[in-house]
Amino acid sequence: MTDTRVTALIPAYNEEKNIALTIKTLQTISEIKQIVVIDDGSTDRTDQISKEMGIEVVRIGENKGKGNALNIGASYVKEDYVALVDADLKETAIEIQKLINPVVNGSYDMAIAIFPPASKKGGVGLVKNAAFWGLKLLTNQEFKAPLSGQRVMSKEVFQSLLPFASGFGVEVGMTIDALVKGYNILEVSTNMGHAETGRDWAGFLHRGVQLKDVFFTLTKKGWRIWALS
Repeated sequence: MTDTRVTALIPAYNEEKNIALTIKTLQTISEIKQIVVIDDGSTDRTDQISKEMGIEVVRIGENKGKGNALNIGASYVKEDYVALVDADLKETAIEIQKLINPVVNGSYDMAIAIFPPASKKGGVGLVKNAAFWGLKLLTNQEFKAPLSGQRVMSKEVFQSLLPFASGFGVEVGMTIDALVKGYNILEVSTNMGHAETGRDWAGFLHRGVQLKDVFFTLTKKGWRIWALS
């Protein structure tokens, strides 16, 4: 895959503790030729740290969510393939390599990372279950990682799925649109890890917002599918 050229898009919000190691790890992947950090209104040093590492940074003045960040970052993609990477993967970002080959060799249009089981207890699985059953209802397909944001696809496929749903509905919306367009999707087991939300107030608040966004996206996409059927 010496001629493979990948752009890594990293939507980031207040990730000054993680962003440097994530970038440093991605820089060791030979296929990744361009890294773009979309700073989604961070109030810390996320953008400064990225710039100090020589990375292209797109600064958004106000935090409007992951989907919006990716929509803005899309116009900066220069390479033939796109990797969507969360800013808090740190050294486990090396696992993005496992997603590249199935897409580049033409077997699949999109590869999605499956994470190992969480190391600590978080919520009760409500958001993941909602995404799982929503996708099954609308597409008749089951996904082990319906909320995974670590994905690789060609630039052509990426652009055909724009614009993405706002907020935390971006992944389920992207998956539905890809299947409606007839794209083949592969889920890949990885050893990725990221910052996990716990069973504190902040964790439950995060999952509440996530559930709202996922439900809204499923409802919106569902109406479109039924209208076309």
